[in-house]
Amino acid sequence: MDYKSTLNYLYSQLPMFTRDGPLAFKANLTNTIELCKRLGNPQQQFKSVHVAGTNGKGSTSHMLAAILHTAGYKTGLYTSPHLKDFRERIRIDGEMLAEQHVIDFVEKHKVNFEDIKPSFFEMTVGMAFDVFAQQKVDIAIIEVGLGGRLDSTNIITPLLSIITNIGWDHMNMLGDTLNQIAIEKAGIIKPAIQVIVGEYQSEVADVFISKAELENAPISFASAIWNISDVETGEQASETVKEYLDFTISKDDSPLVTYHLRLDLPGTYQLKNIKAVLSAVDELREQGFEITDEHITEALRKVKTLTGLHGRWEILTHDPLTICDTGHNPEGIIEVLKNIENISYHQLHFVMGVVNDKDISKMLAMLPKNATYYFCKPNIPRGLDAESLKVKAESFNLLGDTYPSVTAALQAAQREADNHDLVFVGGSTFVVAEVI
Repeated sequence: MDYKSTLNYLYSQLPMFTRDGPLAFKANLTNTIELCKRLGNPQQQFKSVHVAGTNGKGSTSHMLAAILHTAGYKTGLYTSPHLKDFRERIRIDGEMLAEQHVIDFVEKHKVNFEDIKPSFFEMTVGMAFDVFAQQKVDIAIIEVGLGGRLDSTNIITPLLSIITNIGWDHMNMLGDTLNQIAIEKAGIIKPAIQVIVGEYQSEVADVFISKAELENAPISFASAIWNISDVETGEQASETVKEYLDFTISKDDSPLVTYHLRLDLPGTYQLKNIKAVLSAVDELREQGFEITDEHITEALRKVKTLTGLHGRWEILTHDPLTICDTGHNPEGIIEVLKNIENISYHQLHFVMGVVNDKDISKMLAMLPKNATYYFCKPNIPRGLDAESLKVKAESFNLLGDTYPSVTAALQAAQREADNHDLVFVGGSTFVVAEVI
């Protein structure tokens, strides 16, 4: 098989969350354990950091990978989903796998796939672990796909576990209360292994504390350790485009530990994630990793270049100003709206698409009623058709027209926008994937 036919095989033969939704989610680790057993248990052959959370786990994983790579460590990075190329999910020192590696892995283990019948995600996790072991990475940053307790990545024994935050997402699988969702995320906490919780949330903090006590795992809340001040948004390309963040961050109990940082991820929500990242660096230093302040400063200036991260408050064009972001749940939309408020514009044009298996009512209730909406369906089987989205949005007084594709919606929004308007693209990661 060539690369295209290999991907076609994977997409057609294996259950995919993108296509099948909850039906593709396996409520146990049996398949992953068996597949990795046949691969020689590669997950036991490299050091790792495990990252879970509702929002921010991808950005946190990429920032930490950039720092470790800059410090001279051969660094694996496993994330999901991909935006354009399947190989985005598995990187070493920022580089995607060679297409031939994907072909060879699938051909070699096709018999195992047909026997075990793993999901697409379970297969991808096995491939990532196998690659990281073969390439002898010094450390790998492993992002949870969904939840934590029953996520396929949860067969690793990491040096450190990170949980960024808890929010309303995937309730049909993780539970319909924040407490239930937190219990699933807390499932990555391992015996005697340090856990860092990025954001202290009073509603769920006790869940993490209790789980950590049960596992005899040290726990800390990064938001209680670090203070941020002197936040300035950079304006490199024009007066209204914020391309980076400048800020000062110091330890609450040790003001001498202070960093003056420039981050090339301009979304202000990254100020939450950076606290977890720096706490993770402190812990890795305690475990013997040699990471200097200069490594941190250098890496954070070019996270996108070092890791290939896209879709986080990303500027697509300047005329008209067009920005996309993968925030796709209530907490993510809150952060998106905060960043929109920081921009001076006349009219907001909102290109919006969502998936069909989520309750989007909370998200729609937050959106500005004075924006012009361009409703579309992401090009995946789980996409909600544009007309249904329009009807749902109208019940929240969000008005606009429907379009046959994400591309058509974006083109219409950019035609209608003048030089002083803002075009925003979001609602779903899969909508962003189509415009990147």
